[in-house]
Amino acid sequence: MLESPGRSGRTPAPEGPVVVIGAAGLDLVGRAEEPLRPGTSNPARVRMSNGGVARNVAENLASLGMPTILLTAIGDDERGRQLLDDTRAAGVDVEPSLIVEGGRTGSYLALLNDQGSLHLAFDDMRVVQSITPEYLLERKSLIQGAQAVFLDANLTPPTLAAAVALASRAGVPVAADPTSVGLAPRLVPHLTELWLISPNEAEADALTPHPVPHADRHPGIDSARHLVAKGVQVAMVTMAEFGVAYATADVSGHVPAVHTEIVDPTGAGDAQTAAVIFALLNDIPLDEAVRLGAVAAALTLRTRGSVVPSLSLEMLYDQLR
Repeated sequence: MLESPGRSGRTPAPEGPVVVIGAAGLDLVGRAEEPLRPGTSNPARVRMSNGGVARNVAENLASLGMPTILLTAIGDDERGRQLLDDTRAAGVDVEPSLIVEGGRTGSYLALLNDQGSLHLAFDDMRVVQSITPEYLLERKSLIQGAQAVFLDANLTPPTLAAAVALASRAGVPVAADPTSVGLAPRLVPHLTELWLISPNEAEADALTPHPVPHADRHPGIDSARHLVAKGVQVAMVTMAEFGVAYATADVSGHVPAVHTEIVDPTGAGDAQTAAVIFALLNDIPLDEAVRLGAVAAALTLRTRGSVVPSLSLEMLYDQLR
């Protein structure tokens, strides 16, 4: 259920797609098989998969049955073309995406400890800089006809500003993911125009430092409510094994994490965000939407990859029950 039809007062296209704008790339993830030893080689299981925050969100939305368009940029290389082919095969419209001549498809390198928690990560998403305000203006009809727009903070500040402005003028709700602590501040100028935001605790702190929470309130709820006070309509703060806190101007709450084996945390937050967006756009109440998101995250945590193959709403409800 949308908290409002959009800041302009116009109602977004009820049958339109979700337009997802941001990064796509190759994920290379290694999980140590024993406690990490710095300065030497560590026995590990290493896997590769398609990734990128925006691309992961797009594939999850498409799997759930939502018409989805991905605006991303890849290099003019075999890896990038295969990534687009695979994403298209998953049900996402990738035709408007950019193939950058001389560019290099993005990549993400993650090192997990033997418990499956992220120890260190590197990303190279410079090709996303090719998504410019001019590129978005040429495709503004896609944004104007959308049910919602999703942005990741890999986009440059001018491009984020252009995307938010185009969507806001069309009355289209904007959801955003801060992506990382370093990139989160790019979203600060746009908090008053965001329908939904989904940071983790560290990203929430980077978005807006908040006061010490009251003794009778969960610290995650305090973070979510502080984002709402800054103008966000729906704030959802993820806290790993401590679950998810959420808030709007009218309600707030906390959903415990679904206890599960952690095989690989990559993409879990993207699945959660996609599931919540899908649920809210289909008039599922916020608390239930967040619970479905927590299930989507748990399913991804125990998947050796960044996206759960054949994710479906039925699968989420089966696990929720």
